[in-house]
Amino acid sequence: MAAPRFPFDDLQGFLGALERAGELHRVTTPVDPTLEISEIVTRTVRAKGPALLFEKPTRGVMPLAINIFGSERRMAMALGVQDFDEIGARIGELAKPELPQGFSGMMDGLGKIMQLKSLPPKKVKSAPCQEVVLKGDEVDLNMLPGLVMWPGDGGIYHNYGLTHTKHPETGKRNLGLYRLQQHSHNSVGMHWQIHKDSTAHHAVAERRGERLPVAIAFGADPVVSYAASAPLPGDIDEYLFAGFLRGERVELVDCLTVPLQVPASANVILEGWVEPGERLPEGPFGDHTGFYTPVEPFPVLHVECMTMRRDPIYHSIITSKPPQEDGPIGLATERIFLPLIKILVPDIVDYHMPEAGVFHNCLVVAINKRYPKHAQKVMSAVWGAHLLSLTKLIVVVDDDCDPRDLTEVAFRAFGNVDYAHDLVLTQGPVDHLDHASYQQFWGGKAGVDATRKLPTEGYTRGWPEEMRMAPEVVAKVDKRWKEYGFPENPSRKGWRK
Repeated sequence: MAAPRFPFDDLQGFLGALERAGELHRVTTPVDPTLEISEIVTRTVRAKGPALLFEKPTRGVMPLAINIFGSERRMAMALGVQDFDEIGARIGELAKPELPQGFSGMMDGLGKIMQLKSLPPKKVKSAPCQEVVLKGDEVDLNMLPGLVMWPGDGGIYHNYGLTHTKHPETGKRNLGLYRLQQHSHNSVGMHWQIHKDSTAHHAVAERRGERLPVAIAFGADPVVSYAASAPLPGDIDEYLFAGFLRGERVELVDCLTVPLQVPASANVILEGWVEPGERLPEGPFGDHTGFYTPVEPFPVLHVECMTMRRDPIYHSIITSKPPQEDGPIGLATERIFLPLIKILVPDIVDYHMPEAGVFHNCLVVAINKRYPKHAQKVMSAVWGAHLLSLTKLIVVVDDDCDPRDLTEVAFRAFGNVDYAHDLVLTQGPVDHLDHASYQQFWGGKAGVDATRKLPTEGYTRGWPEEMRMAPEVVAKVDKRWKEYGFPENPSRKGWRK
């Protein structure tokens, strides 16, 4: 299955495509980035509305694009596909002959696929992102329309800065997506969570007594912006992954003051250094969990150079409890990585991370149950699988249940469970942002076995037969539906067939 050639090369091209598709609304009146934009975007997301381009933010000197990934259609457009499963199918097609089972084999094989089947980044000498150059005292982060999203936020935040670091010893690059609190006109707090690769890079630099070079890009092309959010292991280059998704090479340019490369088509670049040992209070921040995260000390980036396009567009995102723009981003990740998850845990037929669980809180897994306590075996495998290890609740269902049909999942979880036998309680690592755990970074987890029970598991009553309508009756009613005088034939989605 060949990768389609990517239809646009930068954020401006993507916004143009959204506008032609009726998926972009321009807000031409002045709007305040403190709270007002957040309220507008939150209402728009809940109404399943379009991407927004605020042309006249009252802070900053450039327009602000937001909610560009806020629907499945826009997210698919961003990745150049009709359906996210197209990408998963490409990965699965490549993976089958090359990837052995198990985590280490999968990672080695995936890295090999990215190198053999994708195009490595292409270095260019000049780039749109460096049309305007500000250094030293010229740097002013107030040129950016950073957001204050919630009344209790600790200040201005930049929420879609693509952060570039590299390992001080190996030189391995990392591209990550971290929130950035603006401390001053030329410094930002780096919210590097404990499980993230940039945290490891910074720890090595501090141990060596060295400052760490950092570059942050705003308004990159949508595939690169997505790749920064993808849960890739640290030894897989996000730009190789972006090249695989695009079907063409990503152009990078050398930074002017730090030894890093950034996307040539980005709109704004910040370059600077994180000094060893320096921390400043960061937070509070109204996060995607729906709660404020508390003040904690985090490293500080001192920005020494700021470059941009002549007519830049700033890109950001709103965080809040679901639904929010990151929902479709998470759904894309779920579908794209399904083939790799199935290699890592071969028992899995399908899975779903419900948006209401803010992705790391809940995972629904469908399996073809073959032996006693098979569901519990899968729970253990998931809790040992890279970032899936942060999952707090796992619900295991049989493979005739669609994990994305949450009504059907609830029917199984509420009705198929004897909690004295089918509930697993354990402890383990949780997300840095988890507020419910009694200790930070680790807490309680639960697994619910909602599969049909076997005699070999101690269930001796004989599992009852589930009611299903006769297929010939379903076909007859479908054929005669118009005769009944109803306006339309309702879908049978969610019916137990």
